[in-house]
Amino acid sequence: MFDVFGSVKGLLKLDSVCIDNNVFRLHYKATVIILIAFSLLVTSRQYIGDPIDCIVDEIPLHVMDTYCWIYSTFTIPDRTGVVGKDMVQPGVASHVEGEDEIKYHKYYQWVCFTLFFQAILFYVPRYLWKTWEGGRIKMLVLDLNCPVMSDEFKSERRKLLVEYFATNWHTQNFYAFRFFLCEVLNFVNVVGQIYFMDFFLDGEFTTYGSDVVKFTEMEPEERIDPMSRVFPKVTKCTFHKYGASGTVQKFDGLCVLPLNIVNEKIYVFLWFWFIILSVLSGLTLAYRAAVIAGPKLRLVLLRARSRLSKPEHINTIAEMCMIGDWFVLYQLGKNIDPVVYQQLVVDLATKLQGKESV
Repeated sequence: MFDVFGSVKGLLKLDSVCIDNNVFRLHYKATVIILIAFSLLVTSRQYIGDPIDCIVDEIPLHVMDTYCWIYSTFTIPDRTGVVGKDMVQPGVASHVEGEDEIKYHKYYQWVCFTLFFQAILFYVPRYLWKTWEGGRIKMLVLDLNCPVMSDEFKSERRKLLVEYFATNWHTQNFYAFRFFLCEVLNFVNVVGQIYFMDFFLDGEFTTYGSDVVKFTEMEPEERIDPMSRVFPKVTKCTFHKYGASGTVQKFDGLCVLPLNIVNEKIYVFLWFWFIILSVLSGLTLAYRAAVIAGPKLRLVLLRARSRLSKPEHINTIAEMCMIGDWFVLYQLGKNIDPVVYQQLVVDLATKLQGKESV
């Protein structure tokens, strides 16, 4: 099993410098790892077996398997009754062409590809931000996240940081707003992917998780498993070929889809994960809007980040900074030793007061 997931272990390593936030990391780390792992899992035949096995008289089994995998299988969703008496499995019964509603199942050919494609989409905002960010925070940290360093080293690096902020004061808004744009893209992406999967599963995904929860709360005799409706384990397949006299012969076969045992669990998990992720992303956007619109909230957050600093120094910086200055300073606070950051705030406040008085 480690061989299956070993290829995604590189995504698990932590960055030495933080340039985003926890919700952002849920998108490009946790979700990408989950989707790639699921994509690899559904292609691993040693754990699941053949993706399809079909039974039919007079047709070689391997031919029938290949044919039904390529041209899809189907069920009759409206057909109800007692399994073993009225039908073989839910949705699997004799039917009349042109009268019974037939639902074709082709998605299983594409699950591994769509999961991988979704993983790429979740990484796009991270790629954009990493490109736009250009290593600025890593450059500004200047190894000040190292717990053991000489006082002379700290002093020299703090002076460089103070000079940087003094020189680039009020010029960093564009940098900050590009990060905010990536947060918007995260939210748009996760909501859009919910609807994309709903389209992929013929309109079944948006209510899939809630239907499964309701199913577990029903009485056993009233249960109609929504997972079996969306991901049937047994389906039908019709094979046509020419007979000895040249007439077209039709062969109805039953197909077992072992892969759907995994698919149904994957999409239940993804339903809950995407709902949670979209809610967290929406709350993050609300928080970000409040930060942009509220100087007092930025002051509170800066105080929390530099809790060792005196209030007057924080107030001086908060009153004079714009959203871009605040954002870079706040990001630095995530990566610099708290004692060094406290002294940086003091030095920066002193520098800004001197610059204003000139």
